[in-house]
Amino acid sequence: MAELTPPAALRFEHRTDRGPVLGIASPSPRLSWTIATAPDEYVQTAYEIEVARGLTTERWVVESAEQILVPWPDLPLHSREAATVRVRVRGPEWSDWSEPATVEAGLFDADDWDARFISPVGIGALRQAAPELRGTLHVDSRVVKARLYATAHGIYTATINGAPVDDTVLAPGWTAYEHRLRTRVYDVTGLVKAGDNTLDITLGNGWWRGRFGFLGKRALYGDRLAALAQLEVTTGDGAVHVLGTDGRWRARATGILIDDIYDGQTTDLRFEPDAPFAHAVEPIDADLATLVGEDGPPMRVTEVIPAVSVTRSPTGRVLVDFGQNVVGWVRIKACGAQPGDEVVVRHAEVLEHGELAVEALRSAKATDTYFLSGSDAESLEPSLTFHGFRYAEVAGLEDLRAKDIEAVVIGSDLERTGWFTSSHALLDRFHENVVWGMRGNFLDVPTDCPQRDERLGWTGDIQIFAPTATFLFDSAGFLTSWLADLAAEQDAQGRVPHVVPDILRTDLTSAPAAAWGDAATIVPWTVWERTGDRVILERQLPSMRAWVDCVRAEAGADLIWRGGAQYGDWLDPTAPHDDASLARADPDVVATAHFARSAQIVASAADVVGDDDIAAEYSDLAARIREAFRREFVTASGRVLSDAQTVYALALNWGLIDDPTTRERAADRLADLVRASGHRIATGFVGTPIVCDALTDAGRHDVAHRLLLQTQAPSWLYPVTMGATTIWERWDSLLPDGTVNPSGMTSFNHYALGSVIDWLHRRVAGLGSTSPGFRTVAVRPIPPRALTRAAASHRTPYGMASVAWSREAGEWALEVELPVGTTGVVELPWGGGSVQIGHGRHEWRLTEPGFTEVAPQTVRDVVDDEALWSQLVSVSAAEGVIDSDVRMARLLAPFFDRPATEIGDAVWTRFWPSDSAKRALADLVGPAPDLLRNITGAIAQ
Repeated sequence: MAELTPPAALRFEHRTDRGPVLGIASPSPRLSWTIATAPDEYVQTAYEIEVARGLTTERWVVESAEQILVPWPDLPLHSREAATVRVRVRGPEWSDWSEPATVEAGLFDADDWDARFISPVGIGALRQAAPELRGTLHVDSRVVKARLYATAHGIYTATINGAPVDDTVLAPGWTAYEHRLRTRVYDVTGLVKAGDNTLDITLGNGWWRGRFGFLGKRALYGDRLAALAQLEVTTGDGAVHVLGTDGRWRARATGILIDDIYDGQTTDLRFEPDAPFAHAVEPIDADLATLVGEDGPPMRVTEVIPAVSVTRSPTGRVLVDFGQNVVGWVRIKACGAQPGDEVVVRHAEVLEHGELAVEALRSAKATDTYFLSGSDAESLEPSLTFHGFRYAEVAGLEDLRAKDIEAVVIGSDLERTGWFTSSHALLDRFHENVVWGMRGNFLDVPTDCPQRDERLGWTGDIQIFAPTATFLFDSAGFLTSWLADLAAEQDAQGRVPHVVPDILRTDLTSAPAAAWGDAATIVPWTVWERTGDRVILERQLPSMRAWVDCVRAEAGADLIWRGGAQYGDWLDPTAPHDDASLARADPDVVATAHFARSAQIVASAADVVGDDDIAAEYSDLAARIREAFRREFVTASGRVLSDAQTVYALALNWGLIDDPTTRERAADRLADLVRASGHRIATGFVGTPIVCDALTDAGRHDVAHRLLLQTQAPSWLYPVTMGATTIWERWDSLLPDGTVNPSGMTSFNHYALGSVIDWLHRRVAGLGSTSPGFRTVAVRPIPPRALTRAAASHRTPYGMASVAWSREAGEWALEVELPVGTTGVVELPWGGGSVQIGHGRHEWRLTEPGFTEVAPQTVRDVVDDEALWSQLVSVSAAEGVIDSDVRMARLLAPFFDRPATEIGDAVWTRFWPSDSAKRALADLVGPAPDLLRNITGAIAQ
């Protein structure tokens, strides 16, 4: 029997720091912990928290089974104050105490800052070299503690006595700067020494002042760079020495001649490191009340990838392939150069005709340039920019070797929490592509793409991807920060900008847009569902209500949201290249469905936080919108206006059709639309995350599995067959002939269309939840016939949960492991029943029902029989009649309910008069009279 181990992995709020948590943003940080092992019958009945603050230690016993985000028991922390915490829990007996964890407050109030923002005078202007600012501090005795509090207008790097203050990059990141400017706290005790100390801060344009947004604007937040820093050093005699940015600091220009997020960095390595700080600085006005602490992790170097190859392009250029589309920059070791030699590094995600495909970058130059000093083994890498790339073109180093160059991968330092594997190599690579896409686009803000002249926090992208994101990585702190920006950027009418932070600021991109503005409701609800964080709902509820009220005003008395600046089912594969919003799904259907969904979420959120009046108001509103939706868009036979896969998925997934018979007919129609597409994807942003859920929940899981595993374009796996290592923006960003989609809007690193893997985790592997924070785990695998195994694991707030199934020789095995503090419900397939389980490891072995081969009765049965369908298409192609399975499926769609045998005779008499065709078709479906005669007319037309 397992022993009860002490609580572990103590964390404060959603911070995932390795070691002490510095600069906590809340004075009363909530606590969470996990229990590694416990006896089978263990249930927590109480916990005890010990808090040591200075010379005082107190303990609190709380009778509760909660262990996630429990309230801070003590008085709030003061600015700079540290506390050390231990926890123990009681089953029937008390556990041992956890290892201690330390949390330290940041500067909560503007009055805590003695420093002021300072900007250099005479240097550091918009198109000048990056400036470096210096302050000095003399410390006359032994240093026992040193903290640096810092932020900037722009991005910054900081050193003390020449050593970096930490390993983060692109600080302070990007927030809605007018409302929220993030500060960071650094433990620099090991860098400050007795005697004279220098604090140097280099400033870059970053998001603050660089060229930003596809409208080509610069200096969106201000035209001056500035630093705010406060170094506080405590010495052995108890004295506190403070160095704050003020008018006494000095400045100089650096060898970073140009820095821009889109265009890259130009660096002169001949810069003299001992050049004097000859320029003055001046304090500038800034509102310190906008300063906030960190909710999530900072950006860091997360991986370094060696080059796979160095080759020559057809035009003789040096090309480097890193084998993976990444976000960051290139690091080169340059040997044997002469002073003044120029090295130019260009970046791109794909090659076209053997050369860098830079057209997809639009106006972004994505180029780093270096003027070498001529010293041996110079290291070339930027610090104030980033790129999205797999390939680099290097000019100026003709003898470049693969061992001399590597890709430095950066991103928000999120903790990985979700994994998936299967017996299908392409499917596993697809999953890995989604992971890489998230890593590259979760760069302080959930961006759409990391490479072209955009890189913006499009609300629609993260709205559909949030469930996947919160499974793959611990995204709670990251999204908590971004949601604060969203609420801050919302206007008085409740309108949500299409990008957050909002740097577009146009009437068009501020107008209410369904699915994009609904990020205000859906993202916080997702965070609640995945983490159990009730406070996020309390904090965001005013924003959530404001959005729904905004849409209510747009919709009017009949509650149908018509017209407006809608993106609709964005990037439906049938939409024309020059207008991705012209999808099959009617935009009014899409908009009204989202209106109903968000109203219901507001009602549910209000219920969670205990506001019964709001819950009742919005529950009634949601019910009336659903009724209006049915009245306006749904026929008695289950047809939904515009008859597209997406509108059926919305109606079925979100309960917009309540009558069981009508729902069944709508599900039938959705499945037939998938069949008629040749099992190709026919959804855009809106339908892609939910179409497979709609099919599986309606019992059409075989259709969903065929859709998932399709490899022909458009499909999820087609990009994998084309060598993709991230998710593409378009289903066909790279065309089958290897050329780049000519639309002018093509990215090879967009995570949105990868949002289907949330369904992959829950319904293919079978790992989901039925209560917030995975307190109750739902194990509901639906094994595709094409897979022999699948597994998913997720580090829930309580610990690791995993599901793995496999089949061999008619036996199907299932293994489930749940962490302490959770329970689960396992729904076994093929009518195996439902089982309730507790924490620990559980196994089942079932005899899988054999597949009984039954002669197809209808044309639909022929399409559903993958092997038979493949033969039919092959015969058709061999006889030169219909060489496309998509065309064949579309032509057969009106006849799905007709007898299967009717395919044959018509083929004999109309299409394939050869004896070989007759024999082949007879073997497939047998003779019959007239179905293909009807198809003949369709083909002739």
